[in-house]
Amino acid sequence: MIRNPILPGFNPDPSICRVGDDYYIATSTFEWYPGVQIHHSRDLVNWKLVRRPLERASQLDMRGNPDSCGIWAPCLSYADGQFWLVYTDVKRFDGNFKDAHNYIVTSPTIEGEWSEPVYVNSSGFDPSLFHDEDGRKWFINMQWNHRTESYGGSPKSPAFDGILLQEWDPQTKALKGPIKNIFAGSPLGLVEGPHLFRKNGWYYLTTAEGGTGYDHAVTMARSRNIDGPYELHPNRHLITSKDNPEAALQRAGHGQYVETSDGQVYHTHLCGRPLPPKRRCTLGRETALQKCVWHEDGWLYLENGTTVPDVEVPGLGGAVRAEKPVRSEYSFDGGKLPDDFQWLRTPQPERIFNLTERPGHLRLIGRESVGSWFEQALVARRQEHHSFRAETVVEFAPDTYQQVAGLTHYYNRHKFHAVVVTLHEKLGRCVTIFSCDGDYPNGRMTFPADAGVAIPADGRVQLSMEIRDNDLQFFWQTEGKGAWQPIGPVLDAGVVSDEGGRGEHGSFTGAFAGVFTFDTSGRAKTADFDWFNYEEL
Repeated sequence: MIRNPILPGFNPDPSICRVGDDYYIATSTFEWYPGVQIHHSRDLVNWKLVRRPLERASQLDMRGNPDSCGIWAPCLSYADGQFWLVYTDVKRFDGNFKDAHNYIVTSPTIEGEWSEPVYVNSSGFDPSLFHDEDGRKWFINMQWNHRTESYGGSPKSPAFDGILLQEWDPQTKALKGPIKNIFAGSPLGLVEGPHLFRKNGWYYLTTAEGGTGYDHAVTMARSRNIDGPYELHPNRHLITSKDNPEAALQRAGHGQYVETSDGQVYHTHLCGRPLPPKRRCTLGRETALQKCVWHEDGWLYLENGTTVPDVEVPGLGGAVRAEKPVRSEYSFDGGKLPDDFQWLRTPQPERIFNLTERPGHLRLIGRESVGSWFEQALVARRQEHHSFRAETVVEFAPDTYQQVAGLTHYYNRHKFHAVVVTLHEKLGRCVTIFSCDGDYPNGRMTFPADAGVAIPADGRVQLSMEIRDNDLQFFWQTEGKGAWQPIGPVLDAGVVSDEGGRGEHGSFTGAFAGVFTFDTSGRAKTADFDWFNYEEL
């Protein structure tokens, strides 16, 4: 059986591609660098991260991108002997505008170096590239209407102004021919995330609708002509949990169709697993996979006979699920950042961290504050479990309160908790807590442990945190001296979620556990981290 989510933690907007017996899923990474996560599987049960292809400044520079901007909804495909990756770099979040720029990169292999980006358009986000049977290629994306009086596909979503189609010329590397608005969406509204495929003389269009919250859905339509008109699925939606609040997988929507080599049918989708009592998805939007079947009416349906996704679905047969280790230990040896980790926005990681100046250590270089949208020294891995423990050890000798290093449970600049080492005028070197519990747009911090606890002026300090569903407790100890000591009260871990702070649709990435430092004096104080552990509880 395939057990959902197949990609736990922050892995939204899954685009799936099959090449022979190899399956690849590309997911959105938003402001996290490098851009786009690509996982690989040969059995649809076990998946491994194999590439983040947008890794150079010429491909992606997100310095200044607001929270929840950056890489939205990539589309991965294979044609003409190479992989094609289409992606959006969104430069604005709030207000009437999105400033969404769409690009294409290619590579003969997933693991190899990807090309320089080719700019396509900026009319909207969630781009997709369809390779038709006659060899022609078609570029589709949702159209963003910035006018408050715009009409759109639904009165409740005027800015989501339908799905645009235009031909792509791979020779000139440019769009050509007329631009057509081929689908206004269903009455649910907020139509986005388009993907096209062709079967038995029909063009099938799947889109995401209803926003990224609890009304999310995969909507299906079809037409004999690629440019429409498109008729809606008899159920309107292929996959949705919007009318089933008790379903284990909520917020189901935004995915893509794939056929196996023997003709079996699956459809990816994103989902969320909310925690009671506030229904906050602390793991963000995750990736799931559903078994589908074709009916005699020429429409695709979930094999379970409903529109509600299942946690377990039939796989290809013969696959054995490889259980992931309960505990992951990272030593920072070898001069390379472990694959599980990413950083924020900048294509110049050498300015915020290195693993060579002090071998066996992750050295973070203090730059801008923990709330910066430009150059922030924060390195973290995804939260993949509702309950976990993370711990690390840091060597850090601050000489001003403007220098801070520590361990953080992080979502964005206005949703995070951190236990830190810093300097206090009276206490000297100390351990304390920084917290920002969703204060948008100001991002004002609170200090739940006040000035904190005095610690020796030198020596390594171990920091840890335990998250148990909605509760977070920080701990510290001087290495080799005594036991773990709790610091501060139990904090609300649930605020570090999609629904925390400004609420549903206010942000849509995911929670991370990681280490950071900053030096707002401008002197680039460094902090050395020897190891980092993450353990499911």
